[in-house]
Amino acid sequence: MTTDFEKKFWKALKSDMTVFLGCDGALPRPMGASVDEEKSPIWFFTTRQTDLGKALKNGPKNGNMTFSSKGNDIWASASGQLTIDNDPEMIDRLWSPFVAAWYEGGKTDPNLALVRYDAKEAQVWESGSSIIAGIKMLMGNDPKKEFEHNTAHIRLDT
Repeated sequence: MTTDFEKKFWKALKSDMTVFLGCDGALPRPMGASVDEEKSPIWFFTTRQTDLGKALKNGPKNGNMTFSSKGNDIWASASGQLTIDNDPEMIDRLWSPFVAAWYEGGKTDPNLALVRYDAKEAQVWESGSSIIAGIKMLMGNDPKKEFEHNTAHIRLDT
């Protein structure tokens, strides 16, 4: 069963698609996420010469992805496994003029690396309006209790 936080996570990711992605050997860097469906995996185009491409050269690594939605109303941090998966069918499906601008050799560029991110889980935070939170606090509400309902740990691999 998909939770409200899962729906908000996928909607925010599909709306902006810019995340920070990293793993051991590759510090987090801004990347453009591609989502084929509202479930894992999440896909990224990079080159074999980037820190990420070099880190994944010898096989899969545990990775972390973080992002904030355009309106800063959803924040998320996800963990999972990163691997290079240059499946030609998936490259065709995700290819766009924006992606093409980065690869002189097109879809068969030898430096192209399609990274598959099998996200397993995420912590998602939903921001409430700071004005509303301030008013509630003035009325005696405990801000910690208000925040408890604005976060969830979700599974992304189901």
